[in-house]
Amino acid sequence: MSRFLFTLIYLFLLLSSSLSYALAGNDNQPKNENISDIIDPPGSAALNILISSLSSLKELKKQNKGSIENIETLIRLKLLPNLDVSYSTQKALGDHYDGLTNSEKQLFETYIVESLINDYVGVLGASKDLESIKFSIGENILRKENRASVPLIITLSDKNQPINVSINLIKTNSWKIYDINFQGVSLIKNYQAQFSSLINRKGKEFLIDIITKKVLEIKK
Repeated sequence: MSRFLFTLIYLFLLLSSSLSYALAGNDNQPKNENISDIIDPPGSAALNILISSLSSLKELKKQNKGSIENIETLIRLKLLPNLDVSYSTQKALGDHYDGLTNSEKQLFETYIVESLINDYVGVLGASKDLESIKFSIGENILRKENRASVPLIITLSDKNQPINVSINLIKTNSWKIYDINFQGVSLIKNYQAQFSSLINRKGKEFLIDIITKKVLEIKK
């Protein structure tokens, strides 16, 4: 599955215009064990990310300021603080992560961030009909220690079948996104497959060299 498709799914997460979910009335919310989870459950955290990002994007479009530069700024200010890029990178590299230096880990984090931004900017810039996208949070939010998987239902129009997506979050001081899952395939596992394939065929140093070149290309 292409990264572009995953980018579209991320886009739907950000551009939801119908948040038909009431936390207080959802009997399928998992039982919270402490006051922190009652105040800040994962479903609520996901909605807050969506609302903030959507509001900013709509305002840019409304003021005819939806330039590539402004959308990139929006992504860096609104989306990146809500991503746990370090944990995503660790998951993507798997057993290879611990063998990297701190600078190498930072390199892979930069690659993932800049790749997402590079994909996002074009898709967000081309988006026009935001109001037709409807979004709701499904039942059975899964919890395991400080991680959660929140089911999302995305409808592009009344004529299209809903798209089911899971957004995976991890909580340290607050809930942050580290992966999405679409039809059984995750964004992070997609990166993991790319990284593992190159390491197995060419070695770790070859992969690091490739990632270094890609980061330089993206930042041009």
